[in-house]
Amino acid sequence: MLTAQELETLDRDGYLFLGELLTPTQVQEVNDRITELMAAEGENAGAELIASKYIRHPKEEGADRLADLVNKGSVFDIFYTHPRVLAGIETVLGNQYKLSSLNYRAAKPGKGLQNLHVDWRNTVVNGSYKVCNSIWLLDDFTENNGPTRIVPGTHKLSILPNEAMEDPSLEHPDEIRIKAPAGSVFIFNSHVWHGGTTNHTTKDRRSIHSYFCTRDQAQQIDQKAYITEETKNRIGVKGQWILDV
Repeated sequence: MLTAQELETLDRDGYLFLGELLTPTQVQEVNDRITELMAAEGENAGAELIASKYIRHPKEEGADRLADLVNKGSVFDIFYTHPRVLAGIETVLGNQYKLSSLNYRAAKPGKGLQNLHVDWRNTVVNGSYKVCNSIWLLDDFTENNGPTRIVPGTHKLSILPNEAMEDPSLEHPDEIRIKAPAGSVFIFNSHVWHGGTTNHTTKDRRSIHSYFCTRDQAQQIDQKAYITEETKNRIGVKGQWILDV
């Protein structure tokens, strides 16, 4: 599912553009469902993140959140089953991986800045990687609306951003910003330095993250605790394996 050049890029840079994997119709369907969920959950939106002891900052000021999307509609199934995404995940983590969480994040106008960080408590573990993420763009990512920034190659370092930089909220001289149309997908080794930037527009900047870990790690969202029979029956044997249910 990935070319030799794509595999080389992912290994070298720590991230890879997978193309526009969602059609405009699919993007609209997902955004419509997100709108429904935000209205229905209100102040409780993202409550599953708060309940998780494995998420360091469950409620992020300046960003809307939704969690446990696995159980909130078949429209979200593609986010953790698409073959190109799974090929990238397996490239980073090997064939023993599972979904850790499937969450929505929208950077609000004037907000969204994050420190450069990694999604693991330290750097590379004994020469292997433990976590890998994919970000699905539900809006065009532009220079000004708070796109994700990544510092290529930093997944191979043995130092963390807060150790190398006096202020990891500032721009890194080597960082790139993800800019692509809605429907696009990027996969990134979650040991690479990355973070959100400030949304300087008047509209939310929306995305979904399907976050994976190795099978020996605890999931951010305990899929066994939340899985419904409807979801379990719908996704089949392969989906159940990916969720580790």
